[in-house]
Amino acid sequence: MSAWRGIVGKAFSPGQFIDYVQQTVFHGWQPRFVVLHSTGAPTLEQYKGYATRPHPVTDEQWLLNLQGYYRDQMKWSAGPHLFVTPQKILAFTPLNVPGTHSPSWNGVSWGMEMVGDYQVELFDAQVKENAVNALAVLHAKLGLDPHGLKYHCEDPLTTHKECPGKNVGPKADMIAAIEASLAKLGEGEHTVIPAS
Repeated sequence: MSAWRGIVGKAFSPGQFIDYVQQTVFHGWQPRFVVLHSTGAPTLEQYKGYATRPHPVTDEQWLLNLQGYYRDQMKWSAGPHLFVTPQKILAFTPLNVPGTHSPSWNGVSWGMEMVGDYQVELFDAQVKENAVNALAVLHAKLGLDPHGLKYHCEDPLTTHKECPGKNVGPKADMIAAIEASLAKLGEGEHTVIPAS
């Protein structure tokens, strides 16, 4: 097992996520594209139930639980980079190191998980909005082409042949949504400056 790369362990609003990505410095490793996943487990319904437990599970606690799972049970060196919920974008593996999320592409991509099982659940509008915004920010940061986006099921070595799920819709629609979000990034108070 390789050394554990650590986690960020923070939940960001979309605006805070822009600031977080802008402050990320790349010293060597840089991804060439993003791989989009859905968690499957938890489903969106299960995730929403975390907040209503007698002892609620916060996003930050969930990330710590995931760290124990990936590091101690799976014996991985890292996990996905981001988890997207209806309210927040959760930073897990630092954006400037390789993660573990898709067997063919761990060393060359960012991995982003959307909370839900979108093979059976309807694609949550807030999860989609947060995912599209996060994807636009990531693409802007490194000047990546949104047409390079991969769905996890496209990895020839994965066993997750339905991820991120049929209800996420065609990849072309997701790319168009990212491009529309990229066009809006410079219009507000947050302007994403690509790395030079």
